[in-house]
Amino acid sequence: MNIQNRIIALKKEIHKHNVNYYVYDNPTISDSKYDILLKKLEELESQNPEFITNDSPTQRVGGEPLKKFNSITHRIPLLSLANAMNTSELEEFDLRIKKQLEINTDIEYVCEPKIDGLAVELVYENGFFVYGSTRGNGEVGEDITNNLKTIKAIPLKLDDNYSIPSLLEVRGEVFINHIDFKKINKERKKNDEQIFANPRNLAAGSLRQLNPQITAKRPLRIFCYAPGMITGVEFKSQKDFLDTLPKWGLPVNPLITLKTGIHSIINYYKEIEEVRGQLTYDIDGTVFKVNSYSKQKLLGVRSKSPRWAIAGKFKAEQIQTIINDIIASVGRTGSITPVAILEPVSIGGVLVSKASLHNQDELDKKDIRIGDTVIIQRAGDVIPKVVETIFSKRPHNTQKYSLPKFCPICNEKVSKSVDESVLRCQNYYCDAQIKGRIKHFISKEGIDVDGFGDKLVDQLVDNNILKDIADIFHLNEKEIASLDRMGDKSAKNIINAIDASKNITLSQFINGLGIRNVGVHASKILDQTFNGKIENIINADYESLIVIHEVGEIMAQSILGYFKNEENKNIIQECINAGIIFKNQHIIKDSKLSGKNFVITGSFSNMKRPQIKLEIEKYNARLSSGISKNTDFLILGENPGNKFEKAKKMNIEIINEEEFLKMLENT
Repeated sequence: MNIQNRIIALKKEIHKHNVNYYVYDNPTISDSKYDILLKKLEELESQNPEFITNDSPTQRVGGEPLKKFNSITHRIPLLSLANAMNTSELEEFDLRIKKQLEINTDIEYVCEPKIDGLAVELVYENGFFVYGSTRGNGEVGEDITNNLKTIKAIPLKLDDNYSIPSLLEVRGEVFINHIDFKKINKERKKNDEQIFANPRNLAAGSLRQLNPQITAKRPLRIFCYAPGMITGVEFKSQKDFLDTLPKWGLPVNPLITLKTGIHSIINYYKEIEEVRGQLTYDIDGTVFKVNSYSKQKLLGVRSKSPRWAIAGKFKAEQIQTIINDIIASVGRTGSITPVAILEPVSIGGVLVSKASLHNQDELDKKDIRIGDTVIIQRAGDVIPKVVETIFSKRPHNTQKYSLPKFCPICNEKVSKSVDESVLRCQNYYCDAQIKGRIKHFISKEGIDVDGFGDKLVDQLVDNNILKDIADIFHLNEKEIASLDRMGDKSAKNIINAIDASKNITLSQFINGLGIRNVGVHASKILDQTFNGKIENIINADYESLIVIHEVGEIMAQSILGYFKNEENKNIIQECINAGIIFKNQHIIKDSKLSGKNFVITGSFSNMKRPQIKLEIEKYNARLSSGISKNTDFLILGENPGNKFEKAKKMNIEIINEEEFLKMLENT
């Protein structure tokens, strides 16, 4: 056998072992023997580089570390799922499906565990893996191709045991097994490194490493579960698609099954919840999807989730622990929150050591005291919450806890208004509030200063370098470089990021100010209503605010109160003087497109989806993710999805990219 054929044979053998291990959970070779095969291939390829191909197992790790991830627009959005929190809501879901399909017979559902990992999309062209991305916001994700290539469970070339499509987009969940997670944390603890909180955080962090060499050291796995766009092969059902994936070498969860009728899926929901603790990976529920693709098309999608699928969420895991202490925490608006310091305990793979007790009223109602044994859970498997106190285990001589009368940070007096139950520090210049305001201002929902972390904010405030948000724009490299764990390069990056953040939308700036009761959506409404001019909002009176459809009395009073403060207005002016420029987000309210509803499908040569969205919103129209009776136009791109067929059936006007651009010109 010549060298080239030996290399081809070795590649096939290594690929076969990967499929046996990751797809069929049936390893046929020891790790050491696998390593010997891989080393032999590396030697042959290094001696004969002309025979190295992109699909070789030796090419999984490579490339220089990235400076940042590029964005990738998904051809078909990765929608989230609606949740059913109990069996009654699953029954309601089944009834809605039958009603919309106008049938009385039992529905066929594909049932699967809901992996608690990170959603990704893999894209293959003519059988070769070409790129992959994170879910992102559903429309646009991050290009993590080099990191995904390091995952041995992802084939770089599809097996041709079944017809290979010219384009295959497949969605999957990347995760880490419990045993691998424990090994990594054990090693990090041994090396005096910070341990990871849970497997999901480790998997997500590993995939977002700018250096693929680091990702390659993490034992990431994947289960594939859904199609994106497919060209060249057609499937009639979800089960057909899932049955085909292993033939291509793509792993699918072995617990996925087909069930008929609501009673069957409820039984599956209960069975999976019972075995949850025995699985080698984390799950946070089950997923049920109408099996038939033709029925899925008829059912359609909402703005953020498909009507033909639902996630059956499990009850939050509960566990006992002891409250070692209760401390008062100060937020950016001065709110004083009691926080329970817990005997550390693991819930769902997360080490929990703190839990919010909300306010004094909640504390009194549950009669929670230092030394109590309590039951805690992670609400929605995320936020730690004290459910109840076990009074039979209460130690003698415990005392009720009361929040302090003076702020624990600045020692100023605290008070409570008549219309809320929260105590607040009234000192606007309290360090805790300053830190909170600055952290909120530079966050992704604010002006989004890349790389400006919480610890850096703490140091800058503690050293009296930052006193308000405007001071951010007067920082210099020398001040930053002088701080702990900072250097010249880091300081330069921070200053560059601050400069880049000066060109933002008014809505970002308004949200970043942290006005009470004004969030992301309300900030956008204010931006649009007042024509993108900050002075219009500052000078607005009660009457001009209250007439805005989504601004109520409480929000209006909050806005007025904020801008009544001369200090706030001075800080805003300082930000503007420092070079902040608001992008033009002017909405043309009375255009020909006002109130029209658009949907887009496919890819476009002249405009990206985010650009199309901006143009649509600019003319006071709306972009929706799914076709419905309210859709006025479908903008058709190349390689369209099933929205195209649905729009034709519903006689919705279909326009291409060129026609859309002409429409904008005429408008």
